[in-house]
Amino acid sequence: MKKELLSIICCPVSKQSLSFVTRDKLDELNKAINKGLIKNNEGDALNENITDALITDNGMIIYPIKDDIPVLLENKSIHLDQLEKIK
Repeated sequence: MKKELLSIICCPVSKQSLSFVTRDKLDELNKAINKGLIKNNEGDALNENITDALITDNGMIIYPIKDDIPVLLENKSIHLDQLEKIK
């Protein structure tokens, strides 16, 4: 995904700006996904690692990027409070 796109897109729910998720955060998220502990906002358990994603400014919601396209759908978003609950 091109960085220029970040200047024109935002979180569809909160309207916050988005940025790329750090590698450390993706690693933490993928460890929890591999343990079956993470669900998307629709309630579906994730079973594939996320290779790239966008995160809201407050650091609470992640939107996966698939095939270089950000999936900015509320039901496919991932709330990161799930990571706090498993620590």
